[in-house]
Order: sequence, then C-alpha cells, then structure tokens
Amino acid sequence: MSLPVLLAMVVIGISAVVAAVHLSGGSAQARLPGTDQARQRFATDYPEATVRTVFVTEDKGTAFLLLGDGAVGVVHGIGDKFLTRIVASADVMALHAPDERTLSLRLHDFTWKGGDFRFTGDEAAGVLAATLSGNGGAIGARRQA
Repeated sequence: MSLPVLLAMVVIGISAVVAAVHLSGGSAQARLPGTDQARQRFATDYPEATVRTVFVTEDKGTAFLLLGDGAVGVVHGIGDKFLTRIVASADVMALHAPDERTLSLRLHDFTWKGGDFRFTGDEAAGVLAATLSGNGGAIGARRQA
C-alpha cells in the first residue's frame, strides 16, 4: 500500500472516530441552568449541608453555595459530570477579585485547583472572597459524581 493512501486512511479514520464521539454526546459539557439544580446536585453528595445562598457563574459551569457553617460548597462541571467540594478558608492557596464580577480562586487540593470564575451580578465575587478569606474551617470530603 502506498504512503499517500495509508495517510488518507488514517486521517479519515481519526476524523470518523472524533465525529462519532462528538455526535454520541461525548463532548457534552455539564451546565447548571439555575440555583435549584445546583442545590439538588450538591445535596446528592452532601445531604447534611445547609445551603444559605447560591451563586452560579456567567457560563453556568460552576455554582458556589454559601453554607450554614461558614464554608463554601462548589458544584463544578467537568465534561458531562459534576465535581462537588466543600471549601473552607484553610483550603485556599490564593484568592483574588480582579473586578466586581470575577473571582480567581486557587486551592491546595491537587484534584481540583480552582480557576477564574465570572458572575453575572456584582455581589457574588465580593461575598465569596470575603467568606473564603476568613479564619480556619474544616476541610470537607472530596467527591466526584
């Protein structure tokens, strides 16, 4: 078999596999359409937690939940699944709010380092920054569903 024919077969084969994965839902991203869905998803892993307030990011990929004990719950979309965490101030490595609507969060947790999160309203980033910069707090169990 000649090299150009073999190369064409490889390119077509890889393209077909990528298209099949995409069309079968393999590239779907988990989204949170609202605060109720974030509460429900978080309650699946942490049924004992008391949620006071929920902030969903602008892209609807992450929700931050203010908990009754002063910690912050996180529901974050990874692929078509959700990762949930309870984050306390002791878990925070770096915290920065570059503007009223953005929060940059870096965690000590090697399984999820945090990220940059943009909110639709001006309140969320400031409230979360104030909560996560407090003193102490228990480290919650880590789960992925």
